[in-house]
Amino acid sequence: MKRCSNCDNQFNPKVNYQIYCSIECREIATKEKIAERYQITRRQKRIGKQRYCLGGCGMTLSIYNDSGFCNNCNVSKKTVDKMLKEIKGFFDYEQD
Repeated sequence: MKRCSNCDNQFNPKVNYQIYCSIECREIATKEKIAERYQITRRQKRIGKQRYCLGGCGMTLSIYNDSGFCNNCNVSKKTVDKMLKEIKGFFDYEQD
């Protein structure tokens, strides 16, 4: 009996070098590995290049920042939408 490298279930391998219990587990693990390699190569391409915040503040970004915005300019869309609803509700209330 072996343990699956992806889901930790025990299984009987068909060959002695099998590490995943099923095709689905193998595909999930492969996709995760590909995504991880992609992130690493993107970060390595950023080494030595100056990147600046897209928000307009001019702050220099780290190679690990994937969003393109600094922490000061990175505002969640959910928070902005909530505030806009509150403002709209305030003006709708005043018109009545």
